[in-house]
Amino acid sequence: MATEYEQSYGEYRGPGFREAGAGDGGRRHRLPAGLRAPFEARSWGELAYVLLSLPISVLLFTYAVVMVALGVGLLVTFLGIPVLAAGLAGLRGFGALERARARGLLGLEVADPEPLRMKKRGAMAWMGAVLKSGASWRAMLYAMVHLPWAVFSFIIAVTFWSLGWTLMTYPAWFWLFPMYGGQDGIQLYGDEGHHIYLDNPFEITVTALVGLLFTLATPWIVRALTTVDRLMVHGLLGPTRLSARVVELESDRGVVVDTAAADLRRIERDLHDGAQARLVALAMDLGLAKEKLTEDPEEAVRMVDEAHGEVKTALRELRDLARGIHPAVLTDRGLDAALSSIASRCTVPVQVEVDLPSRPAPAIEGIAYFTVSELLQNISKHAQATWAAVDVWRVEDRLMLQVVDNGIGGADTSSGSGLAGLAERLDAVDGILVVDSPVGGPTRVTAELPWRAV
Repeated sequence: MATEYEQSYGEYRGPGFREAGAGDGGRRHRLPAGLRAPFEARSWGELAYVLLSLPISVLLFTYAVVMVALGVGLLVTFLGIPVLAAGLAGLRGFGALERARARGLLGLEVADPEPLRMKKRGAMAWMGAVLKSGASWRAMLYAMVHLPWAVFSFIIAVTFWSLGWTLMTYPAWFWLFPMYGGQDGIQLYGDEGHHIYLDNPFEITVTALVGLLFTLATPWIVRALTTVDRLMVHGLLGPTRLSARVVELESDRGVVVDTAAADLRRIERDLHDGAQARLVALAMDLGLAKEKLTEDPEEAVRMVDEAHGEVKTALRELRDLARGIHPAVLTDRGLDAALSSIASRCTVPVQVEVDLPSRPAPAIEGIAYFTVSELLQNISKHAQATWAAVDVWRVEDRLMLQVVDNGIGGADTSSGSGLAGLAERLDAVDGILVVDSPVGGPTRVTAELPWRAV
């Protein structure tokens, strides 16, 4: 699982950045991070971000103030709303550029904010959507608050960077300007009677060491400054948690609708190809038996006996179909009995252990049942296992499911597999599916579902 920082702000992927061990045969850096920082591409990318922030923020602030002030001032006329909407739309465009700049120099991955929602087409609908969009006003707020911070961070970064490198290279200035060297210091070199001396070598050494400390500290100071930039870009130019949740729920709703439609098609196909076809054949056999009743009673009895067997088969198929829709044992006796029932029909021995303090909501209970049922079917068809185990327990507000087998492994949730569809179903109710199935086995599939009481 990603850390909260990586989920919120992304991991750095700036120019020239390489992960440890990537492309270098797993070789570790010999220098500690504190000594490498001034020369790393990440540090220079962050410094470039801070230096560019000042002119960009001045332009952005000027545009925001002019357009918003002009739009508000013209609200007394019919031009106010179009000007204000155009200004906010321009700020949304600047926000996209800022996200791209943060992505390129800071490695910060921020999703686009919620799109404009227009119920109708036309200029008026577009202006209304821009003015109602929270992302538009957050972009304006970013333009206002970013300028003072950009000025502060620019001053700090330039001061520390220039001071550090100037002091650290202080001894080299005597080569560039030998006329300032004295006669009482340390002789550096002589040429045709001309000598260069360092005045007060102790002072020069201390100055260079202080410069080295500033140089080593500057990347970390700049990194701290860009952390604030990360927060502003993520908080003001990215999607809000509410909008992201709305998008997620809309996606989940589509998954639920598609799943329900697929289940209806499956039920229709099973009825048409199974029980319905068998009942049609049964009706034809009974009709023939009726015709044979007076002419050949023995043949009629034989045909009735066959029809009786067909009725039993049709009833069994209807019972299996009903169990696939929602088993009665699950409603009457809960997950323990229902899972034991499907485990008894698996092709390998299955150990079932259910440890729940109470029954969850029927919807969660049904999803848990069908999840285990699908996983046991996969074991029967593909795993080539000799045993399997099913564990169900509760952890705080989560219902945990785990199915383990000793099969050949190699299961994954790649697109098009049954596990991918199962993962989508669980995601529709804020569930999680984790598959650990190395080639050669064993396979361990863990599912989490939200616990909802009855």
